[in-house]
Amino acid sequence: MINALSLLKQRRFLPLFTTQFLGAFNDNLFKQSMVLFATYQIFHDQRQESFFNTLASGLFILPFFLFSALAGQIADSTDKARVVRWVKAAEVGIMLIGSAGLLLARTGAVTLPLVLMLTAVAGMGVHSTFFGPVKYAILPQHLGKEDVLGGTGLVEAGTYIAILLGTILAGVIFRDTLAVACGVLAAALAGLVAGRSVPRAPRMGPKLTLDWNVVRASWRLISATMHIPRLFLAICAISFFWTIGIVLIIVFPPLVKNVLTAEAPVASLMLAVFSIGVALGSVIINAMLRGRVSAKFAPASVIAMGAAVFAFWLATDHWTPAAPGHYFGVWQFLSRPGAALVLAALLAISVFGGMFVVPLYAFLTTTVPNDQTARTVAANNVVNSGAMTAGSAIVFLMLAAGATTGQLLLLGVVMCLAAAAIAQRLHLACDGHHWPCREPA
Repeated sequence: MINALSLLKQRRFLPLFTTQFLGAFNDNLFKQSMVLFATYQIFHDQRQESFFNTLASGLFILPFFLFSALAGQIADSTDKARVVRWVKAAEVGIMLIGSAGLLLARTGAVTLPLVLMLTAVAGMGVHSTFFGPVKYAILPQHLGKEDVLGGTGLVEAGTYIAILLGTILAGVIFRDTLAVACGVLAAALAGLVAGRSVPRAPRMGPKLTLDWNVVRASWRLISATMHIPRLFLAICAISFFWTIGIVLIIVFPPLVKNVLTAEAPVASLMLAVFSIGVALGSVIINAMLRGRVSAKFAPASVIAMGAAVFAFWLATDHWTPAAPGHYFGVWQFLSRPGAALVLAALLAISVFGGMFVVPLYAFLTTTVPNDQTARTVAANNVVNSGAMTAGSAIVFLMLAAGATTGQLLLLGVVMCLAAAAIAQRLHLACDGHHWPCREPA
């Protein structure tokens, strides 16, 4: 297997990597800036903050549920490089709307800026819906079979490094909405330029007739995919991972403010640690599997992830808050006795999470014919988004019933155990060769 990092020197991979890197950076710079601005500048109630974060997450996820089937059809019936250029052009328009909201927020207005910013979040959800199937389906078309796991790992690692950088920058500049607006527009334009260098990836297989009825298309797509046992188990396992992720994303900002009693940069620090961990996990699992696509380590990885979530809950549950009306800065937070345990547990959650999910994505794209990869990824996105929407709804209902952030973390532990059971079935079935795990090309 070619050293995965060597792919970064090759035109068949670098432009796609750069494009998705900039998209992930921009997405998180905007979303994190918006969430921090709302949490620290607009709302002054933990429940309102959690509800707003839940709403923003739901608006981002909803397009995946509605349009993934159409996105997969388009990606499998069109030159994927052309789709990349379309979605990158759309990103510029979406960020213009978001920037307008950010700039209006400088005037002291509340309702219209929030509406514009939430509209941009939903638009970025649509953007990601159409980019996601291309991002993964183009890899088997441009890379050799021996490089797909390495390429997938680099894409995941790059995504989370981009999340790290976007998150850190958001934590520094979120109060300066002009700087945020300039940053997101610059990143969108840079992504458009990078996307124009992605090599052609023409349609493979027979020509498709697009089904524009999103409900019927989604049902057909799921039916055509989920009846295959190995794909059913892989998609279910990935869905549990992202549902756990959405719970953590919703919990983090209010937890930092109200439980750890820390300022916004600490929330960015925690998301940065999380991003670094997923990137490390992506690289570690690629080295452990030596390029072989396998669910061998998935059950143990997600069990370890659940144990880390439990340790994170213990660390935050025993945290001594600041005096009423005061918040810890970054250095004050780091000097607290329990800070090392909080960050170590968070890092462990993300490392094991990366080790769990990366092989499953590679599994989806390498065990079906190349002309079906985008639709397989799209089916995964539909189910993932449905699971994440259900997770957001459960969080919303639990918050409405008075649940604490600690109880939400314990919900994540239970979901990790369920994901481990599914991953174990997938490993025994495929790695044990009980089912054929690759369709004929």
